[in-house]
Amino acid sequence: MVLILLGAMYNPEIAAAHGATSGEDDPCLRRIGERLVHLSAYQPQYELKGQYCTDIPKEGDTFLVVDLVDLALRNELVGMRVMKGNGSNEADNQIVADIRPSTHPDGVLRGEVRLAEGLYTVTIVAEKQNLMKRPQYLLRVNMIDYQKLMRTMTVPAIIVLVVALIGYILIRSKWLRNWWALRRS
Repeated sequence: MVLILLGAMYNPEIAAAHGATSGEDDPCLRRIGERLVHLSAYQPQYELKGQYCTDIPKEGDTFLVVDLVDLALRNELVGMRVMKGNGSNEADNQIVADIRPSTHPDGVLRGEVRLAEGLYTVTIVAEKQNLMKRPQYLLRVNMIDYQKLMRTMTVPAIIVLVVALIGYILIRSKWLRNWWALRRS
């Protein structure tokens, strides 16, 4: 049973891109007022079908695609700004790409940027929306997410500890020693 659980946890099919999640569970979905947008990042030079949201695996040319989920956004002026930094102080952040607001009849806002290792903030701007409610994505480029790593390693570590504890209890038990002594005689 333990091996089945461990196998299921590390099956690459299960850990595939986030595309199969429902709308509410999708970490790449954001609101502009009452409207929804979805960010996807691609690096086809490294992985042809790889789709990312907030954790970009490598440095380099990255295609950012914002799907305007709500049809009404296609007629509004929508743009995107990419800044190096975590977005906490816009004055200190360097603008990497600035896609001016325009209409997008096909429902897709596209941009290409060259990302180095570090944190970036992608801000989606819609002219009709309140400036304080701009959706933001924090991109982590070529960085280890220790919090995510700890969450993934917790269950296997607990399983190993429980199995080791059961083994220790069995080895130390009088019943097992008596059983072993009976078998040897």
